[in-house]
Amino acid sequence: MSQTITIPCPHCDALNRMPADRRGQRGTCGKCRKPLFTGRPISLDTARFDRHAGAADLPVLVDFWAPWCGPCRAMAPAFEAAAAELEPRVRLVKVDTEAEPALAARFGIRAIPTLALFQGGRELARHSGAMSGPMIDGWVAAHLGG
Repeated sequence: MSQTITIPCPHCDALNRMPADRRGQRGTCGKCRKPLFTGRPISLDTARFDRHAGAADLPVLVDFWAPWCGPCRAMAPAFEAAAAELEPRVRLVKVDTEAEPALAARFGIRAIPTLALFQGGRELARHSGAMSGPMIDGWVAAHLGG
């Protein structure tokens, strides 16, 4: 029997179990029937953050950003492209630090953009500063082992 992983739905936040070896098939949510992977980053608020970064087995790459931040806006297309490249291996999410200051404070975000990689509720790695799409892909691969 294959190992299962827990994947939150990007639409309704329901937790879905999927055999780990079938993650590449992308699947649909058992509750809302929408795709579990969209190939695009999802925006999270504090209420949704723990559901995605804490309750899931799927690694989560978080872009802590703000609308007024020039480097954040410059990196946005690269982060979007990285989502298409990295899903379904990694879920990419965005947290607006202006709208969610308590979440930014909880993780000690002092500079933006800051990328933080989480798995199983634990932070694995962090990088402050803008990166290109290939740099994001390589950074994630280096910290997830492939």
